[in-house]
Amino acid sequence: MQKTTIHFLLIAVIALLGFSTSTKAQTDLPVGFSKEEIELMKSPDWHPAVYDDEKSITTPPPGSLRAMAQWEEVQAVTITWTSYTSVLKGIVRALAQDTKVIIVCYHSFDNFGNPIITSDSTTIKNYLLSTANGGALPASSIANCIFDYTEYNSVWARDYGLNSVYMNDVDSLLFVDWKYNRPTRTSDDTVPRSIGRILHTPVYETTQGNNLLINTGGNWMSDGLGTSFHSKLILNENPSWTVPQVDTILKHWMGITRSIKMETLPFDGIHHIDMHMKLLNEETLLVGEYPTGTADGPQIEANLQFVLSNYNSVFGTPYKVVRIPQPPDQNNGYTYPDNGGNYLTYANATIVNKTVIVPQYYTQYDTTALCIWRGAMPGYNVVGINSNTTISASGSLHCITHEIGPSDPLLIVHQNLPNTTNTTTPYQVDARIQHRSGIQTATLYYTNDTSVGFTSTTMTLTNASLNTWTGFIPAYPSGTHVFYYIKGHANSGKEQVRPMPAPAGNFSFYVTGSTGINESGNAVYAMKDAYPNPSHGITCIPVSLDKNMKGSIKLFDMLGNETAVIYEGEMPAGDKNYFINTVNISAGAYFITVETAEGRLTQKLMVR
Repeated sequence: MQKTTIHFLLIAVIALLGFSTSTKAQTDLPVGFSKEEIELMKSPDWHPAVYDDEKSITTPPPGSLRAMAQWEEVQAVTITWTSYTSVLKGIVRALAQDTKVIIVCYHSFDNFGNPIITSDSTTIKNYLLSTANGGALPASSIANCIFDYTEYNSVWARDYGLNSVYMNDVDSLLFVDWKYNRPTRTSDDTVPRSIGRILHTPVYETTQGNNLLINTGGNWMSDGLGTSFHSKLILNENPSWTVPQVDTILKHWMGITRSIKMETLPFDGIHHIDMHMKLLNEETLLVGEYPTGTADGPQIEANLQFVLSNYNSVFGTPYKVVRIPQPPDQNNGYTYPDNGGNYLTYANATIVNKTVIVPQYYTQYDTTALCIWRGAMPGYNVVGINSNTTISASGSLHCITHEIGPSDPLLIVHQNLPNTTNTTTPYQVDARIQHRSGIQTATLYYTNDTSVGFTSTTMTLTNASLNTWTGFIPAYPSGTHVFYYIKGHANSGKEQVRPMPAPAGNFSFYVTGSTGINESGNAVYAMKDAYPNPSHGITCIPVSLDKNMKGSIKLFDMLGNETAVIYEGEMPAGDKNYFINTVNISAGAYFITVETAEGRLTQKLMVR
């Protein structure tokens, strides 16, 4: 490989920093700037990299564009094999049985410009096959690994990785690569080109002139339909551009028509939103939650309320919110970031096809976090991976992975039907279904009992210009929990389901007329869907009150016998989660009731 100006700059950086040529010295870089990098950039002898643009594309992609969402189908995941190899092995273990894993390896130059092999495929394979850190991986997983030999500086593949974008919604795949906001890590910033060459996919780079945009993957979330989320770091790091100019670049390069920007957080030094929130689908936000008044809790809540007050989901309805704890740092006296603790987070997770990998730190909080994730993503294989080593460097699993979309996605967009009081007319199910070869057939599957299987019904194309397919679920009586999923079959023969783990995972809604009503006719409290449902273990019951009141939450069997008292006493205003452990409760159908002086709410819970 030729030594470009980038390579020589890296040599100069090494010399200026006094780095040794060992692996550790050049790979254990935090997500943010290291002290040495900060000092380097103060030096009058240091200048940002001059890019070798001979083979790069620095003009916007042509045509109509759609940036992929992170819950869509994935053809591969990229990681960089350097620091935290035990965590990287856990990632490969969780993902490589079903998905290709591209492992970036071999990097660095010595002070004379000679390449130093610090991680090669043989060494990595031997480690993956060793008994270390969880035991040997199966040969099939190793076969799913692709090794990309190229230079790099750090492990943080999310931030410098490439982003999957499609022309005309589902046509040609291309990659967009922003300028990395770590100017001393010049090799990191060229990794996307190498991966693009491996996949024979063009890489468009926002590195020049009026198209220059500095951004990182940790500060980026897309709903796959034109909306993106960021902290205002994206504005702070592009001070030469106005907000409309930043938005124009996002539109012309990624098809973003609505860019939601939130205030940066006082205790999150890197200001990446993936440290405290994640889009689970087009209308659901998973948001980290601190104890009242702690660390970044107040600003996270203010940001969330700003979003909820000013923006609806792409479906035109309010965003749904799933809360998940931001745990204290057990290795630093159970402290939070405002008192010296590391920034522990369960939001920094990665969704890869039917699997979700979630950071783990210690059992006290891990158990609850996994329960919340499994409830929010029913049917997915939710895998916890110990991340105590990475979090001390201000990053976790999402920070060190990056998804790559398929070359021919079969896109299914659908808004989960809401709970209903309708017991007489069929329930209409609409879905946007697209593939570049066209859709041959679409099928709707439904049931009120997943243990006996699903009934299928044909969907019809009802709006060709919007690619809308429609099917109907027959009406059910009050008290029924309805489960359903959608399948598309393309003219090319490709098939896809939504949700992706269907039928194990599915959409669902309740047919129920229960509400709590005050004298003015307004609902004063509500019991949201318990999860997971079906249940076997810790189950969350979300309750929302508009005022403090006394009440009880109980579990009854189908004969009306009280099985368990879940909670009894004062119930505070606002949203609060209550929990029941059903592991010792006999399998079957039950009812959860919330009862106060205002009335009684009931919903069905299946225990397996």
